[in-house]
Amino acid sequence: MGVRKDLNQARQRTDLAERIKVEVVKDAHGVVREARTPALAPRATSGSIADLPFVNATEAPDAVILRRADDHGDWHPVTAAAFAREVTVTAKGLMAAGLEPGGRVAVMSRTRYEWTVLDFAIWAAGGQSVPIYATSSPDQIEWIVRDSGSRFVIVETPENAAAVATATDRHTQPPHVWQLDEGALPQLADLGRTIADEEVTKRRAALTPDTAATICYTSGTTGRPKGCVLTHANLHAEAANTVELLHPVFKAVTDQVASTLLFLPLAHILGRTIQIACLMARIELGHNPSIKPAELRPALKRFRPTFVVGVPYLFERIHATGRATAERIGRGASFDRAHRIGVRFAESYLDKFLDRGPGPTPGLYAAWALYDLLVYRRVRKELGGRLRYAISGGSPLDRDLNLFFYAAGVIVYEGYGLTETTAAATIVPPLKPRPGTVGQPVPGTAIRIADDGEVLIKGSIVFGTYWNNPVATDVALTDDWFATGDLGALDEDGYLTITGRKKDILVTSGGKNVSPAVLEDRLRSRPPVGQCIAVGDNRPYVAALITLDPEDVSHWLHVRGMSPDTPLSELVDDPRMRADVQKAVDYANQAVSRAESIREFRLVEGEFTEDNGLLTPSMKVKRHAVTTAYAHEIEALYRG
Repeated sequence: MGVRKDLNQARQRTDLAERIKVEVVKDAHGVVREARTPALAPRATSGSIADLPFVNATEAPDAVILRRADDHGDWHPVTAAAFAREVTVTAKGLMAAGLEPGGRVAVMSRTRYEWTVLDFAIWAAGGQSVPIYATSSPDQIEWIVRDSGSRFVIVETPENAAAVATATDRHTQPPHVWQLDEGALPQLADLGRTIADEEVTKRRAALTPDTAATICYTSGTTGRPKGCVLTHANLHAEAANTVELLHPVFKAVTDQVASTLLFLPLAHILGRTIQIACLMARIELGHNPSIKPAELRPALKRFRPTFVVGVPYLFERIHATGRATAERIGRGASFDRAHRIGVRFAESYLDKFLDRGPGPTPGLYAAWALYDLLVYRRVRKELGGRLRYAISGGSPLDRDLNLFFYAAGVIVYEGYGLTETTAAATIVPPLKPRPGTVGQPVPGTAIRIADDGEVLIKGSIVFGTYWNNPVATDVALTDDWFATGDLGALDEDGYLTITGRKKDILVTSGGKNVSPAVLEDRLRSRPPVGQCIAVGDNRPYVAALITLDPEDVSHWLHVRGMSPDTPLSELVDDPRMRADVQKAVDYANQAVSRAESIREFRLVEGEFTEDNGLLTPSMKVKRHAVTTAYAHEIEALYRG
């Protein structure tokens, strides 16, 4: 088992673990109120992130730092020297088009190689990038382009171009638009052919760590998006400290060359910082435009990454697909047993590794070995066969699901952060796994728990201002502490556990405070649940609206010999479907008290998606939008 080998080798390298010294501060009652981790990477005092491609080209011109897929799905190497050249010619094109130092360029595209080129080209030309989700509506596009003052927009598809045209047709000066699918990068290269490379060098030399690098608009579950201004120093602090924390461990305990397939939206700050960190450490990076499992799995099998960064949805769907495949061939019960054995084995093995217990018994080892042959190796194959590590963020990952993947040979480290913290503010340290938490502060960062339980963050990763919004900035930042709006707790070792959103707390008519996040996260981890939302504010008990996952529904119908065209209107009332969903509800309720448990649920037709405005691009449910759209169904939950 690769994971056991890695951890056993890591035990011999205690110096790596001892680099991280977390200081905790307790209050008068002995409760941990603050955790601080000193920086591993020195603070940037000169230059900018724009220098990275050129440093790589100078120090290791032939190093393969990216891989680019062709139309057939084959991956081709891109060297440091080749990447720097492409960044340079693209930067010259932007300068020729009129981009001035400090000017903004919006990029609206799915995750692809050209996005990375554009990010660094915009910076090299002295500009600031403004990401826009490829799924954004015209209203969202109009606001971001107008508020940021972007004079240039680079889109991916004709549909994106049409959306931008519609959104900005009433602007006094509509932005100039280029389209990637119509040759935007070659067009820019041609436009800038008369500009000398030295002009790009001059633009780069004028940048400092405190120069604004990007304005990232929060996807937000409520209200109009706010533009977070992140500096080159913010990006450097996040990437450099993460690399220093994780990469030495990877190199020390594996014999692999690190590589990752990036499929998170590059409009999200986590995807952006991952690509910066990879270039900083010269880790091979590939791109895939979709996180949907059916579209991602083929790319994983061909690229074969050694680690990935994802969201809980990815791991939930991989697990659900594994179970559906097993059930289709009559081995559903075997998969369920493999899950239970995996959770027990991983818990026991981690206890041994962390000196908390004796480890798995011989019988448990034997059971794990059997299911490694039958189940776990198939999971590894679905992930490309070489994957050893994964980082999960965005929302809590179900603890049992984390342990299942551990037993399958993939260590999933959870992290936590926001756009305002340049992505990860905490991460589980690589030699001290603790499933169920989101880890300790990223080096150079402090976490504090306020009196009301809100998580506060301070450090060089924290943004300094919202674009054109000083009022919101003053609300969010107090003495350089950023108020996240999330609720959490710190343990004796400085590990943070997120317990919910401050604004999402439900207060039942009986006065019980309930955090819906725990229930919802566990519900989503069990098929056939797609998305869900717990309700109960000013109500006598907690209830839930639940959608059905389309892949799970197809499998459910196939197993029962039912027509694949069976309408959802029949399925939501089918007692067999309700019984299966009830099992997921029962699993969710195991994590809470009786007063906090889901007493009733309603299956609703359709899905919560970006297209219908009920889901953010980062896969978070827009609670207010859902409760408004399904007000009638919610009322029905309390009529009986």
